[in-house]
Amino acid sequence: MDPLLLGAIVAIATILVLFSGVSVAIGLLIVSAGFLIIFDGPRSLELMPEILFGKLDNFALLSIPMFIIMGASIASTRAGADLYEALERWLTRVPGGLVVSNLGACALFAAMSGSSPATCAAIGKMGIPEMRKRGYPDGVAAGSIAAGGTLGILIPPSVTMIVYGIATETSIGRLFLAGVIPGLLLVSLFMAWSLYSTWKSGEGGRLSSGSYSWAERFEILPRVLPFLAIILGVLYAMYGGIATPSETAAVGALLCLLIAMIIYKLWQPQALWVVLRDSTKESVMILFIIAAAGVFSYMLSSLFITQSIAEWIGTLDVNRWILMGAVNIFLLIAGFFLPPVAVILMAAPILLPIITTAGFDPIWFAVVLTINMEIGLISPPVGLNLYVINGIAPDISLKTILTGSLPFVGCMVLAIILLCLFPELATWLPDVIMGTAV
Repeated sequence: MDPLLLGAIVAIATILVLFSGVSVAIGLLIVSAGFLIIFDGPRSLELMPEILFGKLDNFALLSIPMFIIMGASIASTRAGADLYEALERWLTRVPGGLVVSNLGACALFAAMSGSSPATCAAIGKMGIPEMRKRGYPDGVAAGSIAAGGTLGILIPPSVTMIVYGIATETSIGRLFLAGVIPGLLLVSLFMAWSLYSTWKSGEGGRLSSGSYSWAERFEILPRVLPFLAIILGVLYAMYGGIATPSETAAVGALLCLLIAMIIYKLWQPQALWVVLRDSTKESVMILFIIAAAGVFSYMLSSLFITQSIAEWIGTLDVNRWILMGAVNIFLLIAGFFLPPVAVILMAAPILLPIITTAGFDPIWFAVVLTINMEIGLISPPVGLNLYVINGIAPDISLKTILTGSLPFVGCMVLAIILLCLFPELATWLPDVIMGTAV
């Protein structure tokens, strides 16, 4: 059978299996085993256990559970609420300052936790009721938190970037650095839209927060600064050549647990058990998907699907930006239905040869891909962040949350366009700090 036709059949079968409700990892294994048996015979299954466990034999994978523990220990405390309160007190005089405070808190908490749902939950529990009380429309209050939460998979340390680095054998350190400037760009665009919408409503004065003394502003900082110091320390250790990403993640996880215990009195064994239990569940889920995706990639390569698609793309006489536009549309659609980790692991083996053949930088592409995944987090039918916000504020309808998120989706699309026009936004910082990639 023609490999391109076979690839289309594999794609349809994968979509049908995943839509059946089977978990992503099990679904990938079912599709891989089925096509290997049909085209390579039952003996091909003998290689599956070796591939499955061989994919997990990677020291870099240790950073995933460590960063997850780091984020879970922060999310289990009042760090998000304190971060929100600190920014609110310092930005109280800015028109629309409360929504700007929430977005800033989302950005900082995302850098500490690396998780979009955790960011939405931690900041939203405080921010949404406060914004509604101050007169912000429900759509703005919910949409800004839903969009701000997506920053968790872009601003380092990002589990999504780690997964991309492992799947494409790309430097995780360079990927982390590549997400810094685009992450700040997105925060700036979100804030600019919030300020503009507040000014346009003509209610800037009414939407201002209360007044705080300088003593109140400085009083809350000691509860926030230790976590920020850990993030800066982790990044310094990683890029200063002191330790590998896995080692810095382990130290960061330990320090975050200690600070949660010391500052927020997280001494109870039951509370610590919840942090470790939830971190273990999420880590096992991600690692299982990585292992299953390794088998899926082997199946695609064994049946010459990946090679044929790359060769076919290479023969197309189309502008490379048209090709990139098609890739972005594919990523957007995939992100509507699947979690970011699954999309990256399934698509990377096919897309990486295509984008490198077309002359695109894989580090730059990682940022573009991640922003596409961010859009998926606030878009139906999956839209995980939408449901997190709805759980925090059940009296706000999903339609209102989605409507409030749409302007921020426009900001993300604008960020992708800016990255296409100025790729240096993603590549400059890694090149400056780690040297030009060979």
